[in-house]
Amino acid sequence: MELRKDPITRSWVITGDDIPEPTPRSEPFCQFCGDSPQSPQLVASMSGIQGTPWSARAVVHPTALYHVEGEPSRRGDGIYDRMRPIGAHEVLVENPQHNRHLWDATDAEIEQFLLLAAQRIQDLKRDGRFKYVSIFKDYGSSGGQEFGHPTSQLTATTFVPRRVLYELRASREYFEQKERCVFCDIVAQETRQEIRVLEVRGDFISLCPYAPRVPYETWILPRTHEAAFERMGMNRPGLVHDLAALLRRTLQRIRSITEEFHLVLHTSPNSLHPSGSLGYWKTIDEDYHWHIEIMPILAAKSKSYTFKEVYYSPLASETAVKRLREARIE
Repeated sequence: MELRKDPITRSWVITGDDIPEPTPRSEPFCQFCGDSPQSPQLVASMSGIQGTPWSARAVVHPTALYHVEGEPSRRGDGIYDRMRPIGAHEVLVENPQHNRHLWDATDAEIEQFLLLAAQRIQDLKRDGRFKYVSIFKDYGSSGGQEFGHPTSQLTATTFVPRRVLYELRASREYFEQKERCVFCDIVAQETRQEIRVLEVRGDFISLCPYAPRVPYETWILPRTHEAAFERMGMNRPGLVHDLAALLRRTLQRIRSITEEFHLVLHTSPNSLHPSGSLGYWKTIDEDYHWHIEIMPILAAKSKSYTFKEVYYSPLASETAVKRLREARIE
């Protein structure tokens, strides 16, 4: 396996003939339940609650795409660039119970998972080789779900994903023009208008964005400015309980429409690996704002996922909010 850079889009692609397909696994036992000797290598664990030996933990992905050992060794190949897939690839086990997903778990259980995510991001950002740490969850057969047990995944990479680069560029340009965070302005306007807001809980808000890429696209953001999710999680852990409750309730709303979705956490890049040429790190603590994006998957609306030159969402955010607000949640 290796990483290759597209010279036009400037996105990195991991490729090779030995990359395993991320397909759902049907196994006679669950490698994430209990403390089986066949469980993947343990990286970190949160203490148990309600009598359980642990509440959430991180393990090395059984078929990791990125590996910690070595250096990227970036090199040219004519006009192209390539490098080794150095990084980290972990499974974040959200709950010790096999069928206790985020939308069914208690707020205390989700809080432990979120704190684990913050700890893992903070720890991996201490490695200067890694430019970015991503956390994501794919759920459903159409979403690329890999394991039956409630899990999310983490990747630490020597590059910043293209979508995040777009956000960094736009956020910095907005800040240079107005000396304000664009995400803070979005939160302020949506709070004032109240037509695309799903729910406000404590310091957090869930809303349907003004220009959705897919039907029922939903974001969760802090209402006070913070660029790094892990900094909020580690320095202000008292806030995480409200975030846990809002995440649970938002996923319950999404699942009233569809069971399948992609979820991704966007946080700031690694400050130990600044880019002098790109310049995105100069004002990042002021211009960027961490957030969670949830992209529901509707089979009947598959066009919205295949027509990528201009995103197509046949449902306005204002209509989506009305339907999601009506969902029965606990």
